[in-house]
Amino acid sequence: MARMELAPLRPWEDFFPGADRFAKPDIGDLAKWNNRVINNLLYYQTNYFAVAIVVFLIVGFLNPLGMFLGGAVVSLVFMGSVWAGENKNFIKTFKKNNPTLFVIAVMGTSYFLLSLCGGVMVFIFGITFPMLLILVHASLRLRNIKNRMENKMEVVGIKKSPMGVILDLLDQQEEKINKIQDFLESKLNKE
Repeated sequence: MARMELAPLRPWEDFFPGADRFAKPDIGDLAKWNNRVINNLLYYQTNYFAVAIVVFLIVGFLNPLGMFLGGAVVSLVFMGSVWAGENKNFIKTFKKNNPTLFVIAVMGTSYFLLSLCGGVMVFIFGITFPMLLILVHASLRLRNIKNRMENKMEVVGIKKSPMGVILDLLDQQEEKINKIQDFLESKLNKE
């Protein structure tokens, strides 16, 4: 098993290079769009974590108790949903086939629980806003050669990263690993 590595912080010129490296995703091809998002999440993960931490700190400074409560609720709901996905086949299948709906369900449940405590604004600005920024960037940012090479190393198992673990919990990398394993086995069987 590969040891956990944090991806390097990508330079600003790579993370946000200009309009020529951004394009609207093909909404008609959801598999391609999902692939772009997952690969960008893996490649720019440290930049995304940095953006999220900055927003968390700003909101946390303005409302520390609400931010702590919001973070705890979202974490508990996410861990509960991952546990349910591992123990209930229909949830696991739903999570694998509809990752966006699964995350929306987790966020909706968190929103409902926080609305009972009066922490809706903290939830919107401290938790949902950074996720929206990350999703928009990952959807629009075109991949480059370095991005593709780094992601292949992650998928094959040479490297393991925090975002890779999160995507594994959402069952978003297992299919890629199975395709690579099938390809390698077919090559070995021919020899």
